[in-house]
Amino acid sequence: MSEHPAETCCPIDLTGCRILVTNDDGVYAPGIKVLEAIAREITDDVWVVAPETEQSATSHSLTVRRPLRLRRLEERRFSIDGTPTDCVVVALGKVTTGRKPDLVLSGINHGGNLAEDVTYSGTVAAAMEAALLGLPAIALSLTRRGDHDFRWATPERHAESVIRRIAASGFAPDMLVNVNFPDLPPERVQGVRVCAQGRRDVETKVIDGVDPGGRPYVWIGDYMSDDTLDTHSDLATVNEGYISVTPLHFDLTQRRQLERLEAAFR
Repeated sequence: MSEHPAETCCPIDLTGCRILVTNDDGVYAPGIKVLEAIAREITDDVWVVAPETEQSATSHSLTVRRPLRLRRLEERRFSIDGTPTDCVVVALGKVTTGRKPDLVLSGINHGGNLAEDVTYSGTVAAAMEAALLGLPAIALSLTRRGDHDFRWATPERHAESVIRRIAASGFAPDMLVNVNFPDLPPERVQGVRVCAQGRRDVETKVIDGVDPGGRPYVWIGDYMSDDTLDTHSDLATVNEGYISVTPLHFDLTQRRQLERLEAAFR
């Protein structure tokens, strides 16, 4: 974030703002209903444009080889048979044309988007597309560490305050914010920590299996754990019971390597 000094950050006045809500789990997912309700605590001007079906792990994919179907489900609620990125593009180009959203909220994802997850996540990608288009954006996800139901009461209790504090802090150009809630009841959440994107200490599992026809297959499974040695990362923060808040920037240039490579090609 050093490329953008603090004075370039623009706080957002949420009074009377317009919020666009999207996700990658689909327009009928429980998480987007929770997020829409949270958004309505902030403003009455809330629009939902989300994928028709689940689009998890689609990353920042954009549909360009076929037409998309935009369906109006009810007033200010639409579905698109495409990706989360498609939803943001179409929302701005065809749905909220009279006035652009002041804030884009993506989620609440069914499961954390931590560490390497942000490179695969459709939830984060929707927020990234909004940032590319010049809009402040926040991706929100709820972790789960077992087979129990998702603890939606936790973001219901804490998300509005987190969103308001992020908005008051402001957004630098080309920036989005990634928020993850721990798998704890709302009263046991330890607080909020601003932290960096982490990296897991283990690799993704590839699972062998046999289908009903006797044919072998491999299935790319979940991460084996969220273990990390980086105590200042989003992984460690959520593991310790805190809500993680991570500013992300989509400029992938490794700037420390620029001069070395420039010298190599002189």
